[in-house]
Formats: sequence, C-alpha cells, structure tokens
Amino acid sequence: MAVLLGAGIWASAGFAKPHERHASGTVSVLYAGSLVDTMERQIGPAFSKATGYGYQGFGAGSKAVASQIKGKLRRGDVFISASPGVNTTLMGSANGNWVTWYGAFAASPLVIGYSTSSRFASAFRTRPWWKVMQSSGFLLGRTDPAIDPKGQLTVSFLHRVEVAKHLPGLSRTILGDAENTSQIFPEETLVGRLQAGQLDAGFFYSIEARAAHIPTVNPPLGTHYSARYTVTILNGAPNAPGALAFVKYLLGPQGTALLKADGFQFVKNQIGGDKTAVPADVKTRLTG
Repeated sequence: MAVLLGAGIWASAGFAKPHERHASGTVSVLYAGSLVDTMERQIGPAFSKATGYGYQGFGAGSKAVASQIKGKLRRGDVFISASPGVNTTLMGSANGNWVTWYGAFAASPLVIGYSTSSRFASAFRTRPWWKVMQSSGFLLGRTDPAIDPKGQLTVSFLHRVEVAKHLPGLSRTILGDAENTSQIFPEETLVGRLQAGQLDAGFFYSIEARAAHIPTVNPPLGTHYSARYTVTILNGAPNAPGALAFVKYLLGPQGTALLKADGFQFVKNQIGGDKTAVPADVKTRLTG
C-alpha cells in the first residue's frame, strides 16, 4: 500500500517514481534577492528531495543578476526576476539571446517593514508612516533603483504619494535623492540589517516581511506597487533537463503549495516573448 501511495504522489507531482528517475547534476537558479528565504530554505531543498537533482541558488537585485548573465560573469539554468521587464534586457541578439520566453507566476505587494527594537516602532502604530519617516534621526533602508525593481517601485511609490496626498516634496524629504547611498543596500542583505537593528524601517515585498516576521505598514497605494515574479529557462543552460524539472516543480502542486504558504499571490496567463518556445508542460502550469 505504501509503495502504491508513494507512486501516486510522484505521478501527481509530474515526476517519475524515485527508482525511475534519471536526475543528474546540479541546477543553478539565479533569482531576485527578495526570494532568498523562499529559495534557499524551502523551494531549493524541497526540489532536490523530490527529484534527486542538486540545487544551487544565487540571489541579488534582478537587474544586477541580468547584468551578470549578459556579461557572462554568472552562468545559470533558470532565471527568476521580480519584474517582467528585466527579461527583455536579455532578449535578442544584441543582448546575447539569453532569454526567449518568460512567464509570470506570482506577485507580492510593496510594504513598509519596521524594526520592533526601533525607537520609532510605537510611532508606526499610531502615526501616519510618512510623518514617522520624516523624524530626525530616522534610518531608512531601500534597494538601488538602478539595479533592482523594488528600488524603482519605492521611488515611484513615494512620488505617487506626493500627488495622491497633496504632499509636495515628500519623496525628497524621505529619500534625499534617488541615489542616496546612505539608504541603499543590497536586496539580499536588507532584511538582515533591519533585524540587526541597523535600520528603523525599510521597503520590502510582503513575502520578505512575512518570512522574517517583520511588522509592516501597508500603504494605501501599496497594492498598485508589487513585485511580479517571472521564470524562464536560460538559453544554453548547462543543465537543461534539470532546468525544466525545476520550473515544473516550482509551478507544480508542491512548489505552489510552498509559495502559497509564504503569502505569494498567484498570477496566470502572463507569458512574454515567444510563446511557441515555452515547453508544453510549463505553459500548462503558467496558464492553467
């Protein structure tokens, strides 16, 4: 009975039974830095356990990762971006033809996360967030808009708040300027800096804050400013079979169950590039 049940589970997940698998090598996944916890603690290990493939991940700002791929500084099998537009920088002969297609699979809204040890923590619970951020000595963390979609969303969001709430100059007061290096940190380290008490608050995606148990303020305009995560198999992937297996796992029942538990919002029917190049099993998962 146990053997039959196990076989059923493998089949329902889209994989062969353990003794029928021919997994070989390690799958290299390059991803948006906001996914570090999800990829390294959950999806990656679970994928390896389910399929027999090895897993190796690298996370940084989506634009920074794309730049490293384009410059041949980093080679991978799968690329996961926090913004669909980043994929276009890797498409076409002028960009190295690294990406032919990509599909959006999940979203996560922008939120403000604050440190419980901050002297401004109680203020976030009782005062408008934009007033708290203008307090003397307030330490804000964000990502670089030049290399990370979240950094771009942060700047765009604050400009929109200026208009919506009739607060001219708000973004300048809070940010100083878009490239204020005293506030800008690598995406993959921002959560840790807040937890270490180096920052009073920062701009995060909701899935990051949830995973790290960081209290948040959900700005009224926050739902209009979200990460939209996309996945693709890179052309020339060293482990193409492993890359396909990983994407099928990520978008399959086991992967989506983990994503749902982490608070991701799912999206469907958003495929970019050459739709005819998408593997059939992947297209079914992106549109089903």
